[in-house]
Amino acid sequence: MSDDSSGRLVAVLRQWIATAPPGARLPSTRALVAEHGVSPVTVQKALRTLGAQGMVESRPGVGTFVRTVRVPRAHDHGWQTAALGAPPLRGPRLSTALRTTSNDVIALHSGYPDRELLPERLVRAAFTRAARSDAAVSRPPAAGLPELQAWFAGELGAAGPVGVAPPSPSDVIVVPGSQSGLSTAFRALVGAGRPLVVESPTYWGAILAAGQAGVQLVPVPSGPHGPDPDELARAFARSGARAFYAQPSFSNPTGAHWSPTLADAVLDVVRQHGAFLIEDDWAHDFGITADPVPIAARDDSGHVVYLRSLTKSMSPAVRIAAVIARGPARERLLAAAQAESMYVSTLLQAAAYDVVTQPGWRTHVTGLRQQLAARRDLMVRALAEHVPTASLDAVPAGGLNLWLRLPDGTDVLALARGCESAGVVVAPGDEWFPAEPTGAYVRLNYAGPDPGSFPEAARIIGETLETLEMASRRRLSD
Repeated sequence: MSDDSSGRLVAVLRQWIATAPPGARLPSTRALVAEHGVSPVTVQKALRTLGAQGMVESRPGVGTFVRTVRVPRAHDHGWQTAALGAPPLRGPRLSTALRTTSNDVIALHSGYPDRELLPERLVRAAFTRAARSDAAVSRPPAAGLPELQAWFAGELGAAGPVGVAPPSPSDVIVVPGSQSGLSTAFRALVGAGRPLVVESPTYWGAILAAGQAGVQLVPVPSGPHGPDPDELARAFARSGARAFYAQPSFSNPTGAHWSPTLADAVLDVVRQHGAFLIEDDWAHDFGITADPVPIAARDDSGHVVYLRSLTKSMSPAVRIAAVIARGPARERLLAAAQAESMYVSTLLQAAAYDVVTQPGWRTHVTGLRQQLAARRDLMVRALAEHVPTASLDAVPAGGLNLWLRLPDGTDVLALARGCESAGVVVAPGDEWFPAEPTGAYVRLNYAGPDPGSFPEAARIIGETLETLEMASRRRLSD
């Protein structure tokens, strides 16, 4: 009977609270006992229930009040990224983005596009032709097939403004994928024990490559529009670094796309400090509402070392990328690349060149823009409906991912475990921070399989987050 009385009193007080202004004082225990004909114990139990639900707050010696509604605001501790620097490098571990999962889960964690977004027909035909040619049994020049070098140089040069000398084919080094290119660049241009400025958050693979090369990371905070040039200049001055690794177009994980003004400002900082900008253009083929314009296209002084991959846009089986560098840096990079892999398979290079020179390649890239836009927008709508307490700093203008910020204090690993137990695999955002995370994030790939399941995935993420928040409130009220 006591429980029933307490429940009825809770219902009555909830109605009263709904019409009361924030901070209003509830009637005293004596008044509630008299008005509702219940015992003081029942009143206290009802008030504890309302307190646990976050509707009222007790002030000892004063009374019980309607909880004041405070507008939630995400904490911004990004400035500490530069002040603290990177901790000692952690040992390498398998990234969530590389995990293979069963077909019965909704996979939002991968860094690769789904198979249906790849030019499969072009790739199969290219491999067939390459296998029938001398490419199947020959060794290429150390820097790559001349025709593929010329294609990479021509594509970058076509984006350059008037007055800037385009790169030549001899500036191009073909490498077996962008990860190999990163390792090569960090070893050749930075070196073990020396500092490398990086955005924070940044690509987890770059963090891993830096760790393998023994490079000391110097993080600078980078938001939805890119880094602050003044913060970058301070990082160079403080650390003595001579290289900055960045993703100006559709950064992984944030999706940030630098404006031309920011790109010019960053390039000025790099030049002033006599440094290199290692530009990772991994998402060159994944523009949606913006087109990537490589910073390397506006620099002919050798300050920008450009990395361009075909693997994600063509096929995971085609591990082909290019490093484009001018001057003595190119020779150091070539020596480092040869020390790591000697040369890249002629068969892969021939197949890649075949694909990018087919008329269907441009058609594929154009159609890919529309498909990615539809998938991105579907996931954005689903998250807005089912995960209202999370937020996107910006809807990316390209790339493959959404960088979702969760409420402050969320246990990201617990959320990932809870989602996976319910059939959804997400990537905890901690992996993309070279120093301590400045917020609770998850990275969600909207280019993965079965986009029709995005609303269901968002519902599970929202329910898991709500469960964690309720458990946290219960712990605080105990």
